[in-house]
Amino acid sequence: MRVISGNNKGKKLFAPKDTSVRPTSDKIKEAIFNMLGYIDEDSVVLDLFSGTGNVGIEFLCRGAKECHFVDVSHKSASFIKKNILLCNLESKSKVYVNDYEKAISFFARNNMKFDYIFADAPYHLNCADNVINLVFSNNLLNKDGTLIIECEKSEIMFENVEQDVLKYKEKIYGITKIGIIRFSEE
Repeated sequence: MRVISGNNKGKKLFAPKDTSVRPTSDKIKEAIFNMLGYIDEDSVVLDLFSGTGNVGIEFLCRGAKECHFVDVSHKSASFIKKNILLCNLESKSKVYVNDYEKAISFFARNNMKFDYIFADAPYHLNCADNVINLVFSNNLLNKDGTLIIECEKSEIMFENVEQDVLKYKEKIYGITKIGIIRFSEE
């Protein structure tokens, strides 16, 4: 697992040796950023279920202004912090050890909004719809913001989603499904 673009291109990131975390692979990460295109330097990013911080760090290395990393595991938080230090991104990063639902509630209470939200929950949680509903019901995306969901390919997204989605794109890579939802207030 490495940074694939930007000012830390090629840098290998730290990850646990066991299977406690399933980092987004370089192939899938590259596909996501190809779908997203240019990352504006004023972008604020939320990386839910951060694991190693791999994707949030990629956003920062591609020019995003700041990234908020959320993971429920203290062990994961230590890897995220280690990788942030490795890439010299401390001033652009904030790490939270919290459950995703509590974190979303915290950001909503503090009127925080994001240009990009990346959510890659452990596949067994099967919570893509819940994440999508919480993001939209708590109004966490800026106008023209993007929500990126990574989940197991058999998980059905938008089954119980109450939000009209302006633009939705989905791709499958092996066992992984990527859903990209662009939000526009009308």
